[in-house]
Amino acid sequence: MGWVTLYKRRLKVFTTALLIYLDYKAVQMIDNWYSGSRRDDLWEGTHERNAKRVLDLMIQLEGLWVKLGQYLSTRADALPDAYVRLLKRLQDSLPRRPLEEVRQTIEKELGKPMNDIFSHFVEEPLATASVAQVHRATLRDGQDVVVKVQHAGIKEVILEDLKNAKSITDWIAWAEPQYDFNPMIDEWCKEAPKELDFNHEAENTRRVSENLRLKNELDGMNRVDVLIPEIIQSSEMVLLLQYMDGIRLNDNVSLEAYEVDKQKLVEEITRAYAHQIYVDGFFNGDPHPGNFLVCKEHPNRPILLDFGLTKSISSSMKQALAKMFLACAEEDHVALLAAFTMMGLKLRLDMPEQAMNLAKIFFRTAALPSQAFENVQSIADQRQKDRKVIQEKMKLNKKEAKHFNPIDAFPGDAVIFMRVLELLRGLSSTLNVRVVYLDIMRPFAEATLLGGIKTGPAVNNQWIYDSPVHSDLEAKLRQLLIALGSEKILGIQVCAYKDGKVIIDTAAGVMGRYDPRPVHPDTLFPVFSVTQGITAAMVHWLVDKGKLKLDEAIANIWPEFSGSKKDQIKVHHVLNHSSGLHNAMSDVMRSNPLLMCDWEKSLQLIASSVPETEPGSQQLYHHLSFGWLCGGVIEHASGKKFQQLLEEAFIHPLNIEGELYIGIPPGVESRLATLAVDTEDLQTLLEIEARQEMAPPSSHQGNVADTMSSLPVLFNNLNTRRAIIPAANAHCSARALARFYAALANGGSTLPPHSLLSKPPLGSHVHTPTFPPLKRPKKNWRVKWTQNKNSSLTDISIDDGGPKNTRTIFRSPTIHDAFMGVGDYSGMAIPNGRFGLGFRRFNTTTGDLRGFGHAGVGGSSAVCDTEHNFSIAVTVNKMGLGGVTGSILQLVCSELNIELNLPLPEEFSGFG
Repeated sequence: MGWVTLYKRRLKVFTTALLIYLDYKAVQMIDNWYSGSRRDDLWEGTHERNAKRVLDLMIQLEGLWVKLGQYLSTRADALPDAYVRLLKRLQDSLPRRPLEEVRQTIEKELGKPMNDIFSHFVEEPLATASVAQVHRATLRDGQDVVVKVQHAGIKEVILEDLKNAKSITDWIAWAEPQYDFNPMIDEWCKEAPKELDFNHEAENTRRVSENLRLKNELDGMNRVDVLIPEIIQSSEMVLLLQYMDGIRLNDNVSLEAYEVDKQKLVEEITRAYAHQIYVDGFFNGDPHPGNFLVCKEHPNRPILLDFGLTKSISSSMKQALAKMFLACAEEDHVALLAAFTMMGLKLRLDMPEQAMNLAKIFFRTAALPSQAFENVQSIADQRQKDRKVIQEKMKLNKKEAKHFNPIDAFPGDAVIFMRVLELLRGLSSTLNVRVVYLDIMRPFAEATLLGGIKTGPAVNNQWIYDSPVHSDLEAKLRQLLIALGSEKILGIQVCAYKDGKVIIDTAAGVMGRYDPRPVHPDTLFPVFSVTQGITAAMVHWLVDKGKLKLDEAIANIWPEFSGSKKDQIKVHHVLNHSSGLHNAMSDVMRSNPLLMCDWEKSLQLIASSVPETEPGSQQLYHHLSFGWLCGGVIEHASGKKFQQLLEEAFIHPLNIEGELYIGIPPGVESRLATLAVDTEDLQTLLEIEARQEMAPPSSHQGNVADTMSSLPVLFNNLNTRRAIIPAANAHCSARALARFYAALANGGSTLPPHSLLSKPPLGSHVHTPTFPPLKRPKKNWRVKWTQNKNSSLTDISIDDGGPKNTRTIFRSPTIHDAFMGVGDYSGMAIPNGRFGLGFRRFNTTTGDLRGFGHAGVGGSSAVCDTEHNFSIAVTVNKMGLGGVTGSILQLVCSELNIELNLPLPEEFSGFG
């Protein structure tokens, strides 16, 4: 193909594109002059006129443009009827290539005269497509075959068409930024040339056939029943396949005559693609109607053809796509944002609701052609609403909003995947059937994620995260975790400090029931009531700085708190769980649990609550009210926001940035462990409660089983995770939590850097991640060199991640007595109570008080021993009765000769 011809092709493409663009812009300008049926007629005429222009161009140019037209012709759910109706003509055969051209290609590629290869060759092609022509033939051994012959010179045409398509896409993105198709065309430019090598297609066909037939070991709903022709021979431009007698999908007469169940047919094709994508990670990227036949024999199985454009994705991308699918099915915003991060999709702003709306479009139920207009309008309306939200959030004017793209980076691997979903939806519309993709594809997505869950080190030795062992004790601990196994452990972290040094830092298991990623040392676990120890330490920090007094009336600090019999409640009453407000807001929480996500409203309600007992008379555990009571005191005494004070008091001094939050910021979702329930322990609770129903009412422990089973649903929610709930909503790693308690154990002095064996380094995360800027800053390549006076070499300053000084967090020499409510502080705590001032206190077997900490419902726990300068933290995401945590604490303390009666989760301690 000469340069003149290429130039003419490009000129035709751009001339037609510009003409269509100007036509639509002109109609937009006069649209307001029309109404009712006249407006409908105006737009129908415009669509008809421009669809014909597109069709004429594609027929003239053939090549890639025909493939694009075939794709558009399947989009009855998203395009005006005129485009679908006219472009369907491209699904029929294009003008055939001369037989002599076909003969020359076959003989050149296979190295033999046609008569030596075939006993019979049908001159009239079965079909002529954009890249190749297909003939029926019979080999010399009598086998019926299909011969696929690539058009001469088509490679040059396709490559030129890709350049033109890229140029048009760039132009559209500039003129109408909301229609930026660059990620799609970039991926297409990378994958489409592979279709031009039939050896590649032959290998793809064999691989998909093997995956769907030989490796299909899934049971029940996950089995796939399709046919794929066998490969006989291949070369770069010629492909011989087994002949299968089938019906084309656009042959409605034959489909009716053979009584083909179209609904079942499309569902089976969809299942075949779900298997390829989610189970195999290798799928055909071009499922348009021309690439399928229907077997004439009952049960009319679909025949899958043409595997030239295939996509292979990594295991992590496969899991990310499956996670995204299930996130849409469950409307789980945390999982969706985590899936985006896993696949490399970067957003420019925090937009969980809008991201969910966008993602759900891809998995929506296929619309019938009669519903196409309503479907397109609904999507357009939702897009407009989301754009308005973004405009308001980013404070953009209309022009800026029009040019703002909320996606900073789009992964190429996901482009073909999304194209496949759209083509399958178009296939459904073509055959006039509705397919509920969330139902059909779900078992395959679940199989991918559940299949990636490591069942324990006996099956996969990476179940325990591959990190160096710090001590013989840590080696023994890992053996214990192996013995407990995946039946009791989903994901877990254990970290311990002794004399300021790390002796244990182990992670094992996976991040969630549907999240097979391994737990890392920096994975963030929700730890429930463990949060109260952190919150209590913030109160003590303010007391130590002279901003607050333990015996001060809260109403003096927090004026709105006065009245309703609360004027006598002092700070130490709250810390000691003896304020009488243990049930404050419980009725509100039962009727509207998500109200606790509203920080200001919760503070207002707690300030107006009424105590049930006299302050200081009884120690009754404050499950949730503890956090709001302390939080209100903290903010009013310091004049700072809760999270700001947390960072100032502990996060920055201890260098645990990015691994301890009370209310997560946007951008850390990919590191969040997902909560699940230990079903065996749940059954134990149900049996206990069943026995309690036979006992007197005074002995009932309440419906703890219901609480245990409902907590994962509530606390896996993104709104809950982002909320400030200072009694129950910390998200942290065990190493950050253990470091926090190690600092408390030694009286508040900051510590040496965390173990360098722990990767990534503790404190290496940005505490509050930022989104990519609207405009990327220019790179500054200047390097500042410093000359060492004693050497000719250049000094390189390395930040070891440690604290910049060794200042003490607490100044009081009696801070441990304050934590435990003993010594000079004993009058502020209920005698022999389980709690001191904000912490659960623990004694030795001889009765000495020297340990404090806090446990959380489900099993996470943190504790320290002041005499041995020891701290330990355990974080888990399978919520149980604390048996796993108890076993770990018992092993570690016994090995270190530490005699502490250590905690089980407070809410479950009555059950042992």
